[in-house]
Amino acid sequence: MRGHRVINSCSVATGHSYPKDLVSFIFERWQDPAFVERLCPSHSDCGFQLPERSVLEQVISTCYQASLMREEERPVMFRLIIRDSHLFPAEEGPPTGMHRLIFSRLRPFNEYELHRLAPAADFYRTLIGITLPPNDGAQIWGLLHSGTRWMHAVYGGRKTSPPLPVCLVVYVTGAGQISVCIGSEIIASLNGGQINCPSLDVFNSQWIAKSLAMVHSETLELHHKARQESGRVWANLDPDFGSYLGQQAVRRIISVIRNSHHGGLLVYLPEEMTAEILKENRYMSIKYQFLEFESRQRFRTLTLKVMNTMAEIHGDPADPDKVVGWQDYVTSKNDSIALLDEAIFDVAHFIAALSAVDGAVVISKRQELLGFGGVISGDLDSVGMVAHALDTEGARTEPVLSEGVGTRHRAAYRLCQRLHEAIAIVISQDESVQIVKWHNGAVTYWDQVPTGVPGF
Repeated sequence: MRGHRVINSCSVATGHSYPKDLVSFIFERWQDPAFVERLCPSHSDCGFQLPERSVLEQVISTCYQASLMREEERPVMFRLIIRDSHLFPAEEGPPTGMHRLIFSRLRPFNEYELHRLAPAADFYRTLIGITLPPNDGAQIWGLLHSGTRWMHAVYGGRKTSPPLPVCLVVYVTGAGQISVCIGSEIIASLNGGQINCPSLDVFNSQWIAKSLAMVHSETLELHHKARQESGRVWANLDPDFGSYLGQQAVRRIISVIRNSHHGGLLVYLPEEMTAEILKENRYMSIKYQFLEFESRQRFRTLTLKVMNTMAEIHGDPADPDKVVGWQDYVTSKNDSIALLDEAIFDVAHFIAALSAVDGAVVISKRQELLGFGGVISGDLDSVGMVAHALDTEGARTEPVLSEGVGTRHRAAYRLCQRLHEAIAIVISQDESVQIVKWHNGAVTYWDQVPTGVPGF
């Protein structure tokens, strides 16, 4: 008997024919003109079409069978790309291109060959190249070395990776864990018999931007003051640059906690609550508090330094109206920018490590690190029902009982019910992430990364 389909959350509970269900889901999404247009704006010119259903079923089924095998007690992990070898330039290679290596003869495409190749095709650096010759079924033509920069899109960071062409890419990250992409865009993921498609990115929501608007405005004001005091011509910064830099740092923190597999809780509080929360209060107790020194505000200090340095190095007296933004940052080869980016990365790792201690890591919305080991008061009223947001802005929600979640989630719900301006980020041991906030009159949570690449 087939499971049920939940259209709004873009989730399908399948029966036992997982690969076929996944292929059907992919073909169904490919019938959505808006989805196709987003993946390939010039669809009529990009030349991409899905393979025949039977061929794609063969590919997905073979990947699924390979995922159930073991390599010296380790799970089989690999990425494969379905594109003819001659379409990749022979002279390119990481970090700015793809390094193509063609086997002397085509290899059979089956689970045994994938099992043998997986250790050599390191998941984080290499893809297995697949071709689909007419009437012959899928075959393996060689390896495509991508380097590791592609992971920055998942973990947060400024380094750009060579864009994947508009073709099918399959990720296998564990037993029954498969994601199918067109280029870098995930179409659908299979994990534990559940098929999901990517949710919208909560960090791009208007409600988060509004919640942090005052803080970003304050940082921008400090930047303008430094600009005036410099006495030199600085480039103009994109007004959203500082907020995007902060967003990438939070992504890094979350990704490090997810990969640690121990879970964690981050609590962001309004900056005006800093003094109150560090004293005896009704909301939480923080076991390990940090004193009010510059080091507690290191992230904001680094953000301001990046903003000032970007404006300074791009300043041009012949073009005083020049504007620089995020793309200039990610492509910058300036040594000072590289050092500052590394420093932000290290702060993110440090904050993530604090979550290994039981309790919440407590941060102000100004990115001031207040302490860790925060215990949310059990005297706060419990929350029986919460709203599960089905879109980025939380305009569509569904009611969910809170009893089916863990201690961290329930504590976050209690806090956000009492402190309406607080934002909690709950990372589970299974790597799922919830962002929790009082929104439209209810405790609301967003699933930030439950439908990306499973196990990664």
